[in-house]
Amino acid sequence: MSAKNWASVDVNTIPKIVTPLPGPKSQEYHTRAAKYMKGYSSQVRLFPVVFESGKGYVLKDVDGNEYIDFSSGIYVTGLGHCHPKISEAVAQYANTLMNCHDFTTEIKMKLVEKLHEITGGKFGGFQLYDSGTTAVEAGLRCARAATGKFEFISFWRDFHGKTLGSVSLAVVGADSHMRAPGFFLAPRPNPYRDAFGRSEEEAWKNSDLYISVLEKKIENETSGNVAAIVAEPIQGWGGSVVPPDDFMPKLRDLCNRKGILLFADEVLTCMGRSGKMFAMDHWNVTPDIMTLGKGFGNGFPVTAMCVSADLAPAIEKISASSSYGGNPMACAAALASIEVIEEENLVERSAHLGELFLKRMAEMKQRHPIIGDTRGKGCLLAMEIVKDRETKEPFVEAGQMIYQKAFSKGLAWVPSGHILRLSPPLILDDDVALKGLDIIEEAVAETEKHFGY
Repeated sequence: MSAKNWASVDVNTIPKIVTPLPGPKSQEYHTRAAKYMKGYSSQVRLFPVVFESGKGYVLKDVDGNEYIDFSSGIYVTGLGHCHPKISEAVAQYANTLMNCHDFTTEIKMKLVEKLHEITGGKFGGFQLYDSGTTAVEAGLRCARAATGKFEFISFWRDFHGKTLGSVSLAVVGADSHMRAPGFFLAPRPNPYRDAFGRSEEEAWKNSDLYISVLEKKIENETSGNVAAIVAEPIQGWGGSVVPPDDFMPKLRDLCNRKGILLFADEVLTCMGRSGKMFAMDHWNVTPDIMTLGKGFGNGFPVTAMCVSADLAPAIEKISASSSYGGNPMACAAALASIEVIEEENLVERSAHLGELFLKRMAEMKQRHPIIGDTRGKGCLLAMEIVKDRETKEPFVEAGQMIYQKAFSKGLAWVPSGHILRLSPPLILDDDVALKGLDIIEEAVAETEKHFGY
């Protein structure tokens, strides 16, 4: 299977490395910027390359080096860099009407009608924003307005954003001390690192222990005023952790029994990323609130909060509009992105790539003792690097070295400590996908040699 012609390239021509990496211009430009710009991600700190342009699944830096993109701008440009249809849609409104607050425009009307269609008519209220964390904050406020309750439960190592309410849903580095009152955390299934010490085989069998812990937390730790349980369907920052198939249905049932809303944060997992249009579709579970982002506009800052029809009136109570949300350029980008996904069958393409990646990654795991786990769905994947498969001790130094070595060979991708995340574009050609995995395996082998394995 191949990507559309606009993005395809001869696999023998990429990556193309013409200077030692990062190149001299990258080093110069990054040093100048870093004099003032603070708070870079680990991606940049470990490999401070300066990109100049991108087309499809190829990135080019300021020194003329070309990279295979296994990052998608960290889960964002799933349809490729500068897809012609999306670029033209944004350009049309950049030359016509850039912003008009939250007034209705023709392109906004078409987008919300399309959203209602692709969500199967399950959601009756939408609002548009310019960042994932803003959409999550709106979802939290909507849940409180709809229920009259004020508490929330979320999960260990889920990630929901970097503003106060979103940060309060997670434990992420230095932000952990910023968590607000009324927010509670619970373990969620991770069969490779089961919270109850069970074997992987046992942990995959059922999620009853996790549901039981949630129920006890509701009864014994909260005041009984839980507005919503908030979850990533598949963990992103936590390392592409897929729950057992029974977890989401049982979570839905728990929420129904307790009169609690189910809030699915699909900012990272939506728009075909997991091999389904929305990751919750893997389990045929419909949440009460859902947030969309990242791939929703293929790089243009546009996100959405979606709520069920019975909750739609609550949106009117929270002063939901924003200055940039739903501007014509954003709506054009989102609508064009949805149309591209449909026209190019990219949900199916993502599922196919997932099978290709997982098969090859499983073979790599058999050959390399420091690969403890490989996992994911669609184009949402990860490999976990460990010092010893029995102890599963995280091997952060090796993970960082593999990341840097692969990047130096021309693969742009995503680290997370000892977990290496793969979020390739959905348009990736099979031969290029396999070449990228070849690069990763070379980096793993060199790293194992360095550490004496």
